[in-house]
Amino acid sequence: MNCGFYPGSFDPPTLGHRDIIRRGLRMFDRLVVGIGVHPSKTPMFPDAERVAMLEEEFCGLAGGDRARAILFRGLTVEAARKEGAQFIVRGLRDTGDLNYEMQMSGMNAQLAPDIETVFVAASPETAHITATLVRQIASLGGDVSAFVSPAVLHRIRGKFKVS
Repeated sequence: MNCGFYPGSFDPPTLGHRDIIRRGLRMFDRLVVGIGVHPSKTPMFPDAERVAMLEEEFCGLAGGDRARAILFRGLTVEAARKEGAQFIVRGLRDTGDLNYEMQMSGMNAQLAPDIETVFVAASPETAHITATLVRQIASLGGDVSAFVSPAVLHRIRGKFKVS
């Protein structure tokens, strides 16, 4: 059984994340969505709420136990290995992402040669979506409904006065 590990902050989970999860589920028997916890960052949503959003919204795309969301601290390769993943899944929106992800892929390959990185190009419909921009737009009262699911939008509205 092959397993992919899709790491990120998912703060908030976006339609771009859902697209990569949906496509990852076509490639792998099992997909673990790893929410990285960084002590120096203060996320918009608490860790447990990000897990809940991903489990409710996106991991449910798989049906059954094929996908789940977890929290992890430390190195992505160590979390992937702990979950039994042979692949790290990374979404690419543009060449800026590619440059950064190629560096990360090289470092991860040195740290864990048994774990392969798989790049998934963002679909044209979601390539412009970033969680950072969603947070910025929402914090300024903008409409982010085109970038997140209705359930995530409801949670964002609970944080900010957004349309």
